[in-house]
Amino acid sequence: MSMNRILSFLLIATGLAACAQTTRNEWFSEYGTMDVSAPTTMQYGAYEGADTATQHRMAVLLPLSGNAAPVGRAIRSSIEIAAMQAGPENLSVTFHDTAENASTAITRALGENPEIIVGPVFANDARMLRAVKPETMPVLSFTSDATAIGDGVMTMALMPTNSIEAIVGEMAADGTRKFIIMAPDTESGKIMAGTARRAAEIYNVDLAGLFYYKERDSESIKNTTAAASMNAARTAANTRAREILSDILTGERLTAIEKSSLNTQLDKISKSDTLGPVPYDAVLFLGSGDDTKSLASFFRYYGVGARDVRFYGTAVWDGTNIIPDVTMIGAKYAALPEMNAEFANVYEQVSGTVPSRMATFGYDAANMAIGMIYSNKSNAAYLLDPSGYVGVDGLVRLTPTGASQRALRIVQLNGTDTPRTLKAPAANFMAPIYNIEQRHITPAREMALETRGINPNDYINIPPRLHDKYRSKTYGAHMTAVTNTNTRAPVVTILPEDDSDSVVTPDFAPITLESVSKTYIDSVEIEE
Repeated sequence: MSMNRILSFLLIATGLAACAQTTRNEWFSEYGTMDVSAPTTMQYGAYEGADTATQHRMAVLLPLSGNAAPVGRAIRSSIEIAAMQAGPENLSVTFHDTAENASTAITRALGENPEIIVGPVFANDARMLRAVKPETMPVLSFTSDATAIGDGVMTMALMPTNSIEAIVGEMAADGTRKFIIMAPDTESGKIMAGTARRAAEIYNVDLAGLFYYKERDSESIKNTTAAASMNAARTAANTRAREILSDILTGERLTAIEKSSLNTQLDKISKSDTLGPVPYDAVLFLGSGDDTKSLASFFRYYGVGARDVRFYGTAVWDGTNIIPDVTMIGAKYAALPEMNAEFANVYEQVSGTVPSRMATFGYDAANMAIGMIYSNKSNAAYLLDPSGYVGVDGLVRLTPTGASQRALRIVQLNGTDTPRTLKAPAANFMAPIYNIEQRHITPAREMALETRGINPNDYINIPPRLHDKYRSKTYGAHMTAVTNTNTRAPVVTILPEDDSDSVVTPDFAPITLESVSKTYIDSVEIEE
């Protein structure tokens, strides 16, 4: 597994399926109500004056073999760096491989009677550890599954809710009126969509539709985008508008001015396959960078481009090949702070590889664990300090539910490997950063577009004397209301999305029209 996919892998693949369930008890919940002040910067040097008479122990649970070994080894390297920099000689750090038998690894780790456990990575392993560990023992895991934490099992990973709420807040600040959600058809995708739906309520942005697609399935992505872009209805409306204009030009007596106007309109409409706008001005993509690139390409193919809607994403895009994609210039997403250059340099010297975000999470976890061990506070008071800490990944705090809160920045893609930072992350928690708890989110159901439909007569200008003769039906799969500028209200027809039904009126004799030829859009081949 490549390092640039690790963050995406953990955000989506660690089992968010059961987030609708109730999390376990809050661990030392009294610390969640303490006063908030300036955050503490994590200590990265040796702990001077630390008690060297007592032997201290930290156990680490990671997948050090098997398919997930790159993740575990990246975290291990970071922990070893932190221990060399900050750990006194009387600190013992032991590593246990969860890949072959997690239960055995957990039993061995607990048998050492550690003061804290760092890891595991996966949700099922975290649940297993939570069920057997001593009640007061703290755990700093790396799962983003809200159902796997609690009872002292905390996570250093980025919770998906943080990223989604941050970007929906940015959408509201941008003046977004209505948006749609494009999410992978997985349990985690449905939880993320539920988060976006809740964030839309909080930030007063209307949700116009919610669509699910199968991950890495080009046919599903194509069909889902066609539905989300109202392609069938907008194409049928375009065809009908061209038919009306062509029929008037060939069958009616017109003045020179009228003929010129109609020809100009027909020429303009014939340059596109679709007619009319979509009923939203933004799209929120909740899937991977690769899927998002395909979705965005199909949106453009179906006539929904940058002039029509703005594109937004989440931290799942971080480290993927969508970042330098010139076709995505202008898109925004919520991201972790830029990686600490000093840490990146040390990590590369030690490991010979470029650090991933999981490596930085591991480094902060180790420093937080060491800080707790040598602090004069209780374990819970140190770890659950509501003022939080500043680590190599910026501002972070742990909560009694086990969830983490990380301050994120808003960045905009600019066609280079380094997105432009638009908004810096919050510097402290004195004002609440987030309103959504992942444990309270339920999966969201698919939501069809709410639209008035597309009536071709609204987009063409024909002589008033011909209005009654050349009335059009309104096209749209789902219509909430219909408005029309004609003197007589049109007949409203709800057509299937595949537009298999034909449109017939007594006054219309269709003529052959040329279609706009499209074969490729970006790197995605379109098969007609």
